[in-house]
Amino acid sequence: MAEKGLFCGINRPQDPTNLTELEKKHIPVVSCPDTVKAGEPFQVTIKVGEIPHVMDEGHHIQWIEVYFGQNFYVRVDLTPVFTRPDVTITLVKGGKHRTSTLRVVERCNLHGLWEATKEITIIE
Repeated sequence: MAEKGLFCGINRPQDPTNLTELEKKHIPVVSCPDTVKAGEPFQVTIKVGEIPHVMDEGHHIQWIEVYFGQNFYVRVDLTPVFTRPDVTITLVKGGKHRTSTLRVVERCNLHGLWEATKEITIIE
Protein backbone atom coordinates (compact mmCIF):
# COMPACT_ATOMS: atom_id res chain seq x y z
CA MET A 1 0.00 0.00 0.00
CA ALA A 2 1.36 3.42 -0.93
CA GLU A 3 2.09 5.92 1.82
CA LYS A 4 -0.37 8.82 1.93
CA GLY A 5 0.88 12.25 0.92
CA LEU A 6 1.17 15.16 3.33
CA PHE A 7 -1.59 17.01 1.43
CA CYS A 8 -4.10 14.13 1.70
CA GLY A 9 -6.19 15.16 4.70
CA ILE A 10 -5.06 16.32 8.14
CA ASN A 11 -1.73 15.06 9.46
CA ARG A 12 -1.58 13.66 12.99
CA PRO A 13 1.30 11.94 14.82
CA GLN A 14 1.78 8.25 14.08
CA ASP A 15 3.02 7.72 17.65
CA PRO A 16 2.30 10.67 20.03
CA THR A 17 4.91 9.38 22.50
CA ASN A 18 7.68 9.31 19.88
CA LEU A 19 7.34 12.24 17.45
CA THR A 20 9.37 12.46 14.27
CA GLU A 21 11.35 15.62 13.44
CA LEU A 22 8.66 16.58 10.90
CA GLU A 23 5.91 16.16 13.52
CA LYS A 24 7.89 18.12 16.13
CA LYS A 25 8.06 21.09 13.73
CA HIS A 26 4.41 21.01 12.64
CA ILE A 27 2.03 19.74 15.32
CA PRO A 28 0.44 22.70 17.15
CA VAL A 29 1.24 22.99 20.85
CA VAL A 30 -1.86 24.24 22.70
CA SER A 31 -1.72 25.86 26.15
CA CYS A 32 -4.97 26.76 27.93
CA PRO A 33 -6.86 25.91 31.11
CA ASP A 34 -8.22 22.38 31.45
CA THR A 35 -11.39 23.80 33.01
CA VAL A 36 -13.17 27.03 32.05
CA LYS A 37 -16.28 28.76 33.35
CA ALA A 38 -19.16 28.99 30.88
CA GLY A 39 -19.52 32.46 29.40
CA GLU A 40 -16.21 33.76 30.78
CA PRO A 41 -13.21 34.65 28.60
CA PHE A 42 -10.07 32.50 28.73
CA GLN A 43 -6.81 32.57 26.82
CA VAL A 44 -5.46 29.96 24.43
CA THR A 45 -1.82 30.11 23.36
CA ILE A 46 -0.82 28.20 20.24
CA LYS A 47 2.73 27.59 19.10
CA VAL A 48 3.38 25.64 15.92
CA GLY A 49 5.73 22.81 16.81
CA GLU A 50 7.85 21.79 19.77
CA ILE A 51 10.76 22.83 17.57
CA PRO A 52 10.30 26.35 16.08
CA HIS A 53 8.99 26.29 12.52
CA VAL A 54 10.72 28.46 9.91
CA MET A 55 8.88 31.42 8.41
CA ASP A 56 10.76 31.93 5.15
CA GLU A 57 9.08 32.90 1.89
CA GLY A 58 9.56 29.39 0.51
CA HIS A 59 8.54 27.49 3.67
CA HIS A 60 6.12 28.88 6.25
CA ILE A 61 2.92 28.45 8.22
CA GLN A 62 0.11 30.11 6.27
CA TRP A 63 -2.63 30.12 8.91
CA ILE A 64 -3.87 28.73 12.23
CA GLU A 65 -7.56 27.90 12.83
CA VAL A 66 -9.35 27.14 16.11
CA TYR A 67 -12.51 25.05 16.47
CA PHE A 68 -14.60 23.57 19.26
CA GLY A 69 -15.58 20.22 17.79
CA GLN A 70 -16.59 21.09 14.22
CA ASN A 71 -17.59 24.68 15.08
CA PHE A 72 -15.20 27.30 13.70
CA TYR A 73 -14.11 30.02 16.15
CA VAL A 74 -11.17 31.96 14.69
CA ARG A 75 -8.50 32.00 11.98
CA VAL A 76 -5.16 33.81 12.14
CA ASP A 77 -3.45 34.41 8.78
CA LEU A 78 0.34 34.65 8.90
CA THR A 79 2.86 36.32 6.62
CA PRO A 80 6.28 34.76 6.01
CA VAL A 81 9.35 36.60 7.29
CA PHE A 82 7.34 39.22 9.26
CA THR A 83 5.39 36.94 11.63
CA ARG A 84 5.97 33.91 13.84
CA PRO A 85 3.52 30.99 14.17
CA ASP A 86 2.83 31.74 17.85
CA VAL A 87 -0.53 33.29 18.79
CA THR A 88 -2.60 33.98 21.88
CA ILE A 89 -6.34 34.41 21.51
CA THR A 90 -9.18 35.00 23.94
CA LEU A 91 -12.21 32.73 23.62
CA VAL A 92 -15.56 32.38 25.39
CA LYS A 93 -17.24 28.97 25.59
CA GLY A 94 -20.93 28.45 26.29
CA GLY A 95 -22.07 25.93 28.88
CA LYS A 96 -24.42 23.60 26.99
CA HIS A 97 -21.90 20.76 27.12
CA ARG A 98 -19.82 19.66 30.12
CA THR A 99 -16.78 18.92 27.95
CA SER A 100 -15.68 20.10 24.54
CA THR A 101 -12.79 19.32 22.23
CA LEU A 102 -10.65 22.31 21.30
CA ARG A 103 -9.16 21.65 17.84
CA VAL A 104 -6.28 23.61 16.35
CA VAL A 105 -5.46 23.16 12.66
CA GLU A 106 -2.54 24.83 10.92
CA ARG A 107 -1.31 24.79 7.34
CA CYS A 108 2.30 24.64 6.23
CA ASN A 109 2.77 25.59 2.58
CA LEU A 110 5.12 22.60 2.06
CA HIS A 111 3.81 19.99 4.50
CA GLY A 112 0.02 20.44 4.53
CA LEU A 113 -2.49 20.48 7.40
CA TRP A 114 -1.61 19.50 10.99
CA GLU A 115 -3.96 19.16 13.95
CA ALA A 116 -3.82 19.10 17.73
CA THR A 117 -6.73 18.62 20.15
CA LYS A 118 -7.35 19.26 23.82
CA GLU A 119 -10.35 18.32 25.96
CA ILE A 120 -11.73 21.18 28.05
CA THR A 121 -14.25 20.90 30.87
CA ILE A 122 -16.89 23.66 31.04
CA ILE A 123 -18.40 24.48 34.42
CA GLU A 124 -21.41 26.69 35.20
